[in-house]
Amino acid sequence: MKSHEWVSVEGGTASVGVSDHAQHEISDVVYAELPKIGRKVAQGEACAVIESVKAAFDIYAPVSGEVVAVNEVLAKDPALVNRSPLEEGWLFKVKPSKPGEESSLMDFAKYQEFLKSPAANAGH
Repeated sequence: MKSHEWVSVEGGTASVGVSDHAQHEISDVVYAELPKIGRKVAQGEACAVIESVKAAFDIYAPVSGEVVAVNEVLAKDPALVNRSPLEEGWLFKVKPSKPGEESSLMDFAKYQEFLKSPAANAGH
């Protein structure tokens, strides 16, 4: 499944957020419903929701594993997703349970190609 989440794996933990493209499409984030710490997620599973003034958007787990952290700052400042989607606006962190699963994901260059396709805006 191709979607607009990003994942960065460092030190055995995968940080998850939405792409800059997605935050522009979503615009004006007003609420983030994040998964509970300890929840087990499967790759491709809808596990969070971002709400904007326009609509609600499902966020999918890019890798399988256990949620080990959520970005608590988003409860008070959900617009951080818009201001800093690739840094401070991360959503949650997962301890991956299937090593190597992230190798099936798009890298940045492939994502840029995906954005040019009609399918890119189908989910958001």
